[in-house]
Parts: sequence; C-alpha cells; structure tokens
Amino acid sequence: MYDGIVQSLIDEFGRLPGIGPKSAQRITFHILQTPSFDVSRLAELLTEVREKVRFCEICGNVSEQDRCAICRDPRRDATLICVVEDAKDVSAIERTREFRGLYHVLGGAISPIAGIGPDDLRVAQLMSRLADGTVQEVILATNPNLEGEATAAYLSRLLTSMQITVTRLASGLPVGGDLEYADEVTLGRAFEGRRAV
Repeated sequence: MYDGIVQSLIDEFGRLPGIGPKSAQRITFHILQTPSFDVSRLAELLTEVREKVRFCEICGNVSEQDRCAICRDPRRDATLICVVEDAKDVSAIERTREFRGLYHVLGGAISPIAGIGPDDLRVAQLMSRLADGTVQEVILATNPNLEGEATAAYLSRLLTSMQITVTRLASGLPVGGDLEYADEVTLGRAFEGRRAV
C-alpha cells in the first residue's frame, strides 16, 4: 500500500500480537508525524530488553537478574505457589495485591492442536520445586479457556499423589456484567462457585 520502508515498518508492527493492520499504520504515522518522538530511545530500549531480560531460574518470570524480585523477596509466603501460563499473568495477579505467595510460570498451556504438550511446558521444574515439601498449596491460575482447563486438569491429576492442597481460581460472572450476555459455561461456573453471603 505504501512505498518501501514505510510499508516495511507497518508490516513489522503488524506482526506484534494484538496489533492489526490499522493499529500498525497508526503507530507508524504517529512516529513519522511526531517530531518529539524519540525513535533512538525506543530502538535502544528494544535492544536492551533483548540483551538484559531473561527468565527467572526459579519461577520463569521475566527478570534482569537470575532470580526475579518476587523470588528474592523474603516476605513472600513460600508455602503457596500460584501456577500461571505466562509472565504477564504474574503482573495481572500482582496488581490485585491479594496474593503474597510465589509463582510458577509454565510458559504456555497444553494445546494438542498447536502441538504443545506437558513436556513443552515448565511442568518438570514445578515438580522439582514441590519435591522438598515446603509448598502446602498450589493455586492453578491458568486461563479459563479450553487450553487452560486442560492444563489445570493435567496438573491437578499430576499433583494428587502429593500431600499438597490443589485449588483453582474461581471463575464466573464479571463485575458489571449482565446475565443475559453470559455464555452457558461462564454462567454454569458462576453457579458452581457460588458462596454464602
């Protein structure tokens, strides 16, 4: 649609997750039309992220050190591990300020269609973390979709032989939602997870 390098930049932005063709075009033209936009700083940060950021050797979260800030924090409850699919899920849970335990990032979810099985995830690392008997509860916080449910079911079966409480995050109706717009699975889960008031 555009000539040369402009189209190449739009195409590159369009390859990013969640950025469609229109958003890629808007970002490109914002960079072109905003003289104060610091392109060199953006390029520098992208290079630094690639060079400095790695995954925590314990939990798999993103970190600039061998261990992430959460794993280094002695105030965290080492008896609780919350298992999530991706590092961005850690950030979402941390924003709630409700969980004070540790995390384990699987690096994805079981998806036979995409050819991802348990051996492709950080399941073995989770099992070795649980082996010393410190952890008393594992909270399965995988996404409430087909892959996340399959992953939670697999982990639940795997952990039944251990003397560890295995729980799953509750799911159901979102705050501010209308019953008429809820799908059957979400509404069913809301009924299953109901509690006394």
